[in-house]
Amino acid sequence: MADFAGIAKQFTDFYYNQFDADRSQLAPLYRDNSMLTFESAAVAGAGPIVEKLSSLPFAKVKHQVSTLDAQPVEGGGIIILVTGALLVDEEQRPMNYSQCFQLLPDGAGSYFIFNDIFKLVFAKTDSVERVNHNNTTDTQ
Repeated sequence: MADFAGIAKQFTDFYYNQFDADRSQLAPLYRDNSMLTFESAAVAGAGPIVEKLSSLPFAKVKHQVSTLDAQPVEGGGIIILVTGALLVDEEQRPMNYSQCFQLLPDGAGSYFIFNDIFKLVFAKTDSVERVNHNNTTDTQ
């Protein structure tokens, strides 16, 4: 089994460095059958994915990875879950995010992004929800 954890680390370092420097150059990491779900909006195909990422409403961004977990998947792929914080433009308060990648082998000894799911994580400030044993939700 390949060093999936090492590959996941190398991939995320490269991906976020490229995203932060020039996200329009991420196209080689995706394929026509790749899918991105960004804040619940799905986009398919390398071109439309990079178009979506390039159209995000900020000029500068810096990702700070907090956690990275990886597992091998059937067929030689790797699933990666990242949590972290990002700073956009001149904002001083980072926004928390979670991102999941499914990498698949490209047949040439490397990997491509087959699935990519990104979600900002907002803390609840008004109330705390608790799930009871009977699966109902209480708000305190």
